[in-house]
Amino acid sequence: MPSSRPAVETLLLPGLNGSPAGHWQAVWAEERPDARMLLQDDWGCPTLEDWLGRLEETLAFSDPVWLVAHSLGCLLAAQLADRPLARMIKGTLLVAPCDLARVETLHPCVVRFGAMPTKRLPFPSLVVASRNDPYMHFDMAERMARCWGSDLADLGAAGHINIASGFGRWPIGFTLLDRLQDRAARSRRALCTPLSLTPPSSRHSSARP
Repeated sequence: MPSSRPAVETLLLPGLNGSPAGHWQAVWAEERPDARMLLQDDWGCPTLEDWLGRLEETLAFSDPVWLVAHSLGCLLAAQLADRPLARMIKGTLLVAPCDLARVETLHPCVVRFGAMPTKRLPFPSLVVASRNDPYMHFDMAERMARCWGSDLADLGAAGHINIASGFGRWPIGFTLLDRLQDRAARSRRALCTPLSLTPPSSRHSSARP
């Protein structure tokens, strides 16, 4: 019997230790019927190979989706930059991306994610950054947004945009995704607008010699 649940439209990518009850991603998954959390086998000692394998396995059997990532999940999303399944991504909201050097300082020998992904993303993206995030300095967030070709939203002093910094339901997150989706829609319309082959100078010129 076919499922009555709607197709997945938004795939949520948590970071280190997952997004427990009360985290804005967990609330998002509860409130949006078309949103699903990407589940990993090991939240505590993540490896890029395992996490990326699970993401690509999920994308291979889904319709195109929006990604909403937090912390280490942002770096996971950015790893899709030059991979075939990037075509399945409509756009990505990258909330509080982490700097792997800072992660190593705060959680030594826990995360095995290689180097920071720096390739330009082939899909629309919006980096949401905080000015006092212990996992990434704001100037680094600006640099990564430029590398990824992302827009940047400055949330001010918002910590790591997680439970510890007071972010539960976080309705602004919904608004930011709406903004990203609007931007992507405008880009698609611009690409679909037919180009005139008539030089501008001749469109308004007189028919007289």
